[in-house]
Amino acid sequence: MHDNTWQTQARRIAHGVRRRVLELTVKNNGCYLSQTLSCADLLATLYTKSLNLGPSEGAFFPPENPGVPGRNGVKPGHGAAYNGPQSSDHDRILISPAHYAVAIYATLVETGRLSPDAFFSFNTDGSSVEMIGAEHSPGFELTTGSFGQAVSQAGGIALARRLKGETGRCVVFMSDGELEEGQTWEGIQCLAQYELDNVVICVDVNGMQCDGATADQINLEPIDKRVEAFGGKALVVNGHDVDAIDNAINTIDHPSQPLVVLCYTNSAQGIPLLEERKPKLHYVRFGGKDEIERFQKFHDEWAFEETA
Repeated sequence: MHDNTWQTQARRIAHGVRRRVLELTVKNNGCYLSQTLSCADLLATLYTKSLNLGPSEGAFFPPENPGVPGRNGVKPGHGAAYNGPQSSDHDRILISPAHYAVAIYATLVETGRLSPDAFFSFNTDGSSVEMIGAEHSPGFELTTGSFGQAVSQAGGIALARRLKGETGRCVVFMSDGELEEGQTWEGIQCLAQYELDNVVICVDVNGMQCDGATADQINLEPIDKRVEAFGGKALVVNGHDVDAIDNAINTIDHPSQPLVVLCYTNSAQGIPLLEERKPKLHYVRFGGKDEIERFQKFHDEWAFEETA
């Protein structure tokens, strides 16, 4: 008898996300693999259980990127359509770290919102399935620009939703490196000032960034105490525990406060071969044919174990 609980479904989706992005990384000899490994359980939980999203309204295979919006007749993209209708009671998810795009696309594929073939148009000329996601990219409502901007954008959207009497939340997905940005803290402070408890910020705290371990660049800990000092409600969870993630996101114990869920994760989760590369995991590119073959073999055995 098959276990069809949402938890099992979320874990299956997270595994598929990791395996799919590993396949793309091997194929292209480079991708934001470690970010995918760390956040896969969080994204799977969001799209499977925690978010109130309607069916996708985006094209299963997205059209090519028509160019930059402007007087040339090109309108802003509609990447948010893949997250369903923006009705008053539906949640809206804002993606802050645009380089996590490949993880977003893989999650959309695994949840039936995007074509697997479209996924492999990733980072090819003309494709809207871009390496760095923007508002025309599947799953992206906004172009978030520099790190941390989505928190400020969420504040404006959440305030407007409250004034309109909408009940849906604004959920921000972000990375821990963005906590080095001053705008992030200004944004949290502003959310607290306006008592925007309809904002939930989910942070992938994987402890890694471009220059190595985050703690070696700017030590952010204790993050939960910092969040609370700026007026937010902070919860700390294991970012690979789908039950813990969902319970935290859906807690109601933050009246008049934005909620910040700190998901502590492992940037090599599921692929122990990557442990030897730490702390240099920001963008995974292989060192030669032998290493590519090692990871290809791991991928093939991983896929076999899943179907055995």
